[in-house]
Amino acid sequence: MGGRPARVALIGAHGFGLVHRQNLDRLQGRGRATLVAVAEPSPLEPGELPAGVRAYRDADALLAGESDLDVVIVCTPLHTHFDLAVKALATGADLYLEKPPVTSLEQFDRLRAAAADADRLVQVGFQSLGSHALPWLRSAIDGGALGDIRAITAAGLWTRNRAYFARSRWAGKRTLDGVDVVDGVATNALSHAVITALNVAGARRSSDVSRIEVDLHRANPTESDDTTVVRASLPGAAADVTCALTLCGPGEAEPFVTVHGSEATATFFYVRDEVRVDAGDSSRTTRFERTDLLENLLDARDGRASLLSALDDTEAYMGVLETVRTSAPPHPIAAEFVDRVGTGGEERIVIRGIEEAVLRAVAAQATFTELGLPWAVDPDRRAETIAADGPTPDE
Repeated sequence: MGGRPARVALIGAHGFGLVHRQNLDRLQGRGRATLVAVAEPSPLEPGELPAGVRAYRDADALLAGESDLDVVIVCTPLHTHFDLAVKALATGADLYLEKPPVTSLEQFDRLRAAAADADRLVQVGFQSLGSHALPWLRSAIDGGALGDIRAITAAGLWTRNRAYFARSRWAGKRTLDGVDVVDGVATNALSHAVITALNVAGARRSSDVSRIEVDLHRANPTESDDTTVVRASLPGAAADVTCALTLCGPGEAEPFVTVHGSEATATFFYVRDEVRVDAGDSSRTTRFERTDLLENLLDARDGRASLLSALDDTEAYMGVLETVRTSAPPHPIAAEFVDRVGTGGEERIVIRGIEEAVLRAVAAQATFTELGLPWAVDPDRRAETIAADGPTPDE
């Protein structure tokens, strides 16, 4: 298998597909892969693709028109993943599928069966799972270097403007034309925070998680959640995982996963592959390398590696997505608790005090609703909370 460059087709050449194209240029320079065809419905500029790369307007035409494909990359809207993934596997190619892999557990089970029937590999594009910090963290946890593990948390404070939610018909949708989309902060934008925290906790399969709770809110005029807490309970004495996430922060902050130990705290800034260990008065930061997931897939095809983000290993994460999918619609945050910053497409909604709220949620391993935050509960409950917290009649 490793005698010639892998023949790769890319479905979805724009958006994040551009990142894949740049990566394929790098791998072609190393003799590992050759991009032979792309499918992209929006127009491609003359000369945008390398010479010899065939362009198709849709995936069906590409899959019918190409033969002997080794790898198909699917980089398309969330709700199209399942159908395209099954069609790609039917060609006999291995699959690189962008995150989240599919939009329901039922689709996940069917896709896993299709991959097994075709005897093909499926790598899911959770790039943070290629970080060399992850095995280091697992070793530190298992070896007791951090002491007893009390909790594993993730905090994500991002900001997204009106143009972000207007960029496509599916953006900010729970469903579209009767099809599940399940867009949202935990299932798309900051999904890396969730799966990375689960991975650090050793939770990859559904059997690794005993209970999943979600607390969904939205400040933007969308269907999907933009401000959410995910809490996953693990069996036995294992530390729970709590993720507090928002797209309504005052700015773009670096998301991080924290392992809270009795002897030390390890904070993993997964975007830049850095881990800071704080123990007493000392602090040490280490930067780690990262294995590219497409290159890892090529190595796995050659029998030289195991997949770092295999479809099977996203099952626990898919439990989170399924819980979001089947939950009631997110609770709308009243206008009195937000500020509007900017104008036009650049306008963004910022929840007042959201930074403190996210940090409080992970510190307490609590949902926003459990914290009694005024924007996180409905008006009747807010009145009860204010009355309970206010002065007594005798004071």
